[in-house]
Amino acid sequence: MIHAQIRVSGQVQGVGFRPFVYRLANELGLNGWVRNDSEGVEITVEGKQPQVMQLIERLQSDSPALARVEKVTHDLSGKTTGLLGFCITESKHGKVLTGITPDMAICPECLSEMFDPSNRRYRHPFINCVHCGPRYTITARLPYDRVNTSMAGFKQCQACQLEFDTPSTRRFHAQPNACPKCGPRLKMLDADWKTVASDDPVASTAVLIKAGRVVAVKGVGGFHLVCDARNAAAVARLRGGKQREEKPFAVMVLNTLSARHYAQFREQDAALLETGERPIVLLRQSNACATELQGIAPGLSGIGLMLPYTPLQYLLFHELLGQPEGTDWLRQKTTLALVMTSANPGGEPLVKDDTEARASLSGLADAFLTHDRDILHRCDDSVMKWQGKAPTFVRRARGYTPRRIKLPYTGPSVLACGGWLKNTVCLTRGDDAYVSQHIGDLDHAGSRAMLDETVEYLCDILDVLPQAVAHDLHPDFYSTQFAQAYAAQRNLPLFAVQHHHAHIAAVAAEHRVTEPVIGLALDGVGLGADGGAWGGELLQVTGTQCERIGHLAPLTLPGGDRAAREPWRMAAAALFEMGRAEEIARRFPGQAGSALMADMLQRKLNCVETSSMGRWFDAAAGLLGVKEMLDYEGQAAMLLEGLAERHGKVAPLAQGYIHTAQSELDLRPLLAHLADCKDAGYGAALFHATLAEGLCGWVQLAAGRTGIKHVALGGGCFHNNILTQSLTDSLTMSGLVVLTAQQLPPNDGAIAFGQASVALQLIAQPPLPLAGEGSN
Repeated sequence: MIHAQIRVSGQVQGVGFRPFVYRLANELGLNGWVRNDSEGVEITVEGKQPQVMQLIERLQSDSPALARVEKVTHDLSGKTTGLLGFCITESKHGKVLTGITPDMAICPECLSEMFDPSNRRYRHPFINCVHCGPRYTITARLPYDRVNTSMAGFKQCQACQLEFDTPSTRRFHAQPNACPKCGPRLKMLDADWKTVASDDPVASTAVLIKAGRVVAVKGVGGFHLVCDARNAAAVARLRGGKQREEKPFAVMVLNTLSARHYAQFREQDAALLETGERPIVLLRQSNACATELQGIAPGLSGIGLMLPYTPLQYLLFHELLGQPEGTDWLRQKTTLALVMTSANPGGEPLVKDDTEARASLSGLADAFLTHDRDILHRCDDSVMKWQGKAPTFVRRARGYTPRRIKLPYTGPSVLACGGWLKNTVCLTRGDDAYVSQHIGDLDHAGSRAMLDETVEYLCDILDVLPQAVAHDLHPDFYSTQFAQAYAAQRNLPLFAVQHHHAHIAAVAAEHRVTEPVIGLALDGVGLGADGGAWGGELLQVTGTQCERIGHLAPLTLPGGDRAAREPWRMAAAALFEMGRAEEIARRFPGQAGSALMADMLQRKLNCVETSSMGRWFDAAAGLLGVKEMLDYEGQAAMLLEGLAERHGKVAPLAQGYIHTAQSELDLRPLLAHLADCKDAGYGAALFHATLAEGLCGWVQLAAGRTGIKHVALGGGCFHNNILTQSLTDSLTMSGLVVLTAQQLPPNDGAIAFGQASVALQLIAQPPLPLAGEGSN
């Protein structure tokens, strides 16, 4: 007989871990107890040594599906204390060292119960168990107990309490547990925010959707705006209301069989769609998609599809399909498709409560389907796609936030405040980094307020007081100003990290690579160390040191930042460089100012230079006649990629680029060729092929000069599948080790993580000697 003290750390709260330990201990005939505490799960057991050791082994091998066990430690003793039976004891509070569990999609068992007329939770829109349901978005603080969630105000009925207390049920200590008798309730409101009398708000919602109306539906992390994706008029009306003329909408379909009707995908795509995290998955459109889902993704070759993940969403499909009996319908093909787009008008943060919905969505929605379970933390849908052999993030949020990412360094807690676009914040604790959900672009007051709220919440729930603060170099970013004020108020050290250095540091850190890397940072723009507008950078990153060893040949931005939204301006600048300024007005007659553009460029009025890769994409799109004005960020590049995919591979243009003696990559020969190209599809494919070849050779030259074998690819341009895959394949074949973003997006959503990584290394460096000290 032995006594064991066991500690389990990782994602082990809110996933049914204590009930799992309870059942396992009873199966093995062990005595003792298990409880949550601020570090994870603590277990004390006594029994025969073989059974105790089997318990320890199975804590990792047989853990619940949603658990992520990172470490199991134990202390054994021959002195037993006479423990009798096994129980779950009250949680122990203290300094928080555990993580927060993300929200998970409804599990198959709950889904089956919800459509069983004999079950007391039949058609209950808030059904959940230890294996599924909301976690992060309803949790106010740790430990993860009901009293610390937005379910605290819902007292369980006798039947639910019995399940909660009975170890043999799936709802044993399931904190959001409830039923129609004691749980949250749905409510429907009309466009004037008047309650709609309805015995079945889901049925009333379905009637409106069938009639071509738009309904705002409250979900797990916020509201969605929902309409029939097959109804072109409804989609157009939603676009007008959201002022979103061309940006693609996400579409929800019932299952992967239905998804195959609208998209082409492989088995790994199906697995990504069906995972418990339920992200939006970017897939290539099928032939049926363009004809049946008009207006969903104008001009693009891809579509973002997702499967239902809440009970309410499944109930909506059930109603729209005529309330079929049983559960077989869940696996059958249907062409029913719903626009399920974030309710964030004008790019503001996702609307999460009724007060915000009434203020922000009036005029956008014909009705509101809401409920009385509070969303404590707004959290948008995650967006992912397969890139090569691994899934990558476009947006990391619901289902994944705030899952910890292990750093290759440890040290005092760092708060990193990110950039301007696609903002996230990052808080470190030891060698754990917690990256927030997607906050968004900080040009909106709501996004700025969300940044403030998110920092406060992460510090509170992780029980961390930051010891240092990191930010971008740009002084005008709200994130920079927030960081400076936060550090000044608390007398904390402040670290400014250059934008592209942060991109490369993020990729290296998530792969736990600490040796020097060649960094290829390609994006729209970031303030350079020299004060210039960077965006096509070849860097040598060695820990805290970042050296710019090359960059794309500069392009002129006529009109400054305006040129980043108007590709015709970039095309005009390229034509001017070619000595073909007289073509500008003729090529772009519909653009105000095109007749004066040559004079502006000649006199260099409001013209700055940039090395941005994004602007080379814009110039190519403008020259090929693909897009003159952007409706959303990155649109020109996405349209070019779609054209190239549809056309197919072509050989790179001979002498289409120049590797200069100054380590510049000059693509102007390629643009000169595109200026005379009449086939936009061929031109787009040629642009990608030539660009990839030029970049590959550029990186290989740098690797040869430096002897560095690791290459990190960072920046939003690496969302481009053609470019990323071509570069990865070519560089790998040349013997280099290519690192790409996997746990975070390659775009600015990873900037905060990169800033935190650099700051931790700076903190670890020994202080420089004072003047006159320590020198030889």
